[in-house]
Amino acid sequence: MSVITCVEDLRLLARKRVPRMFYDYADSGSWTESTYRANEHDFQRILLRQRVAVDIERRSLRTRMLGEDVAMPVALAPTGLTGMQHADGEILAARAAEAFGVPFTLSTMSICSIEDIAANTRAPFWFQLYVMRDRDFIERLIERARAARCSALMLTLDLQILGQRHKDLRNGLSAPPKPTLRNLLNLATKPRWVMGMAGTRRRTFGNIVGHASGVDDLSSLSSWTAQQFDPRLNWDDVEWIKRKWGGKLIVKGVMDAEDARLAADAGADALVVSNHGGRQLDGAPSSIAALPGIVDAVGSRMEVWMDGGIRSGQDVLKALALGARGTLIGRAFLYGLGAMGEAGVTRCLELIRNELDLTMAFCGLDDVARIDRGVLIEPRG
Repeated sequence: MSVITCVEDLRLLARKRVPRMFYDYADSGSWTESTYRANEHDFQRILLRQRVAVDIERRSLRTRMLGEDVAMPVALAPTGLTGMQHADGEILAARAAEAFGVPFTLSTMSICSIEDIAANTRAPFWFQLYVMRDRDFIERLIERARAARCSALMLTLDLQILGQRHKDLRNGLSAPPKPTLRNLLNLATKPRWVMGMAGTRRRTFGNIVGHASGVDDLSSLSSWTAQQFDPRLNWDDVEWIKRKWGGKLIVKGVMDAEDARLAADAGADALVVSNHGGRQLDGAPSSIAALPGIVDAVGSRMEVWMDGGIRSGQDVLKALALGARGTLIGRAFLYGLGAMGEAGVTRCLELIRNELDLTMAFCGLDDVARIDRGVLIEPRG
C-alpha cells in the first residue's frame, strides 16, 4: 500500500501482516460485538456545522491533559498484548508518542515492562493498573511505576471479570498460545512478523512474569491470571490506590453518571468514559453516547476524557464538542503498529492531527479550546 490516507488503510495493512490470533485479539468485541460496532458507528451520526469567511490562518491543536502539555488532545490508550502486534510494540509506540508530543499509557498486561519503557524513552508516561487479588503485587507495581517516573496512574475499573470474546476462543488465544495447525499455517504467511519476534527477547508479560509470586514463565501465568482479576473491587479500593500512589489518578471504564460522581468522590483527577472498546458488556451504549451525561454530572469537578471508536481527527473534534477535554486511541494506533511498526504509529497520529486541523478549519475554528457544542448540528426531535 504505497499511500496511507486514513486509519482504515493502516487496519487493512495490519490485517495482512499480523497473525490472525493477535490481529483478532485487537480487532474484536465481546459476544455479538454490537457495542464494539456502535462505538465507531455512533460517531458517524453526529453532524458538523460548516462555517465560511472566518480567519483560520493561525490554528492551534495544542492543549493540556492533566496538566501536561500535549500536541493535540489525544493520548495512546493502554492496550494489552501490544508487543504481539509487532515485536517490542510498546517501546515503539511509546517512542512515537514521545516524538509526536502526546501521552503514552502502558498496560499492566503489556509485553514490554515498565522498566523497558523507562529505559527507552525520556518523557514521563502513564501506567495503567488492573486490580488483582494479590495486593502485595499491586503495591509493587505502583512502586515500579513511581521508580519509572510515571506521571499518572490509570486505574481500569471495568475488568473485574473477563468478557467473552468469541474470536479469541476460536483462535485458541491463551498463555502460552496453542500451536494448532491452523495457527502455524497462518504464522507461515507472516514472515515479517516472525522475523521481528525472533529478534526480540520480549515475548511474555513483562510486568508480571518474574514479578508476581509463583509466576516464573508463561505456563504458570495462565492459571495465575485466571485467579487474579478481582470481582470484589470497590470504591474503597480506589481510595486505597489513590493514597498508595499519591500522584495523579485517572479512572477508566466509567459509563454511568452515578459511577462518575463516585469516582470524583474517591479522589480521581480525571475520568475516561469507556466501555473497554466493546470488549466487556455487549449491549452497553457507545462511549460517545454516554459522554454528554457524564460531562454534565462531573465535568466541573474533574477532567472527563473518552475512549472508544475514534478512528479520525473528526471523531476527536466531535468528542471535544460533546464536552470531553481529551481523548484516547487504542485500536487506531495498534493498526499502525501492526502495519508499519513505529512509523505506523507516527502515521496514525499524523492522520488524526491533520484531520482534526482541517475539520477545525472547515468549522471556522482556530483553537481546540474553542470547540463546543456550537460546532454540531443538533438533530431535530
